[in-house]
Amino acid sequence: MNREQKAAAVAEIAEQIKESGAVFAVDYRGITVTQIAELRGKLRESDATFRVVKNTLTERAADAAEAQALKELLSGPTALTFVRGDAASAAKTIAAFNKETELLAFKGGIMDGETLEVAQIKAIAKLPSRDVLYGQLVGMIAAPITGLARSLGGLLGGMAIALGQLQQKKESGEAPAGDAPAVAAEPEAPETPETPEATAETADTADTEPAAEADGESTSDNENDSDASA
Repeated sequence: MNREQKAAAVAEIAEQIKESGAVFAVDYRGITVTQIAELRGKLRESDATFRVVKNTLTERAADAAEAQALKELLSGPTALTFVRGDAASAAKTIAAFNKETELLAFKGGIMDGETLEVAQIKAIAKLPSRDVLYGQLVGMIAAPITGLARSLGGLLGGMAIALGQLQQKKESGEAPAGDAPAVAAEPEAPETPETPEATAETADTADTEPAAEADGESTSDNENDSDASA
């Protein structure tokens, strides 16, 4: 690799560091080319890139990207995982590969400009993936929306039943064609009608009073006739 190629490699690595939300450093001793290809395919699902580079070039790239914390990890064979997507998923992929092969031990890393210790990366690998967390969040948000949808569905169902009943009444002639169902408005309290008993009492009173007066006049006339006879 000549000077120009090295400069291009340093610039490319520096750009990858800047674009990544997290960078994991691992010891790649013992890994085969086939295994690297397999690992890269799995990391691609997390929008992550696995790259083996010389430490000297990585040091220069770290200086250019102002990520000096990476320079402390560049002792011995070191490969970098540049994560632009789901950091938890990428860390989980490498941790699972290490568990299966006992290769790619974590050396440390950085996330959002902060230094990560090995224990912290392992803790990140145990977190749920972004898709799982998104699904849980959607479930939490959807719960009250489902209740609202059920309430609206019940209201619309009630309106449909009321309209159907009105249509049946119109077809049978029980309701005029222009009537509309009262769905939301409360019915007004009807005026209390006069009961048949009250009407009868009123009629009896009206008929009785003139009769009483007539009886009085008749009695008076009889008394006058008696006095005249005497």
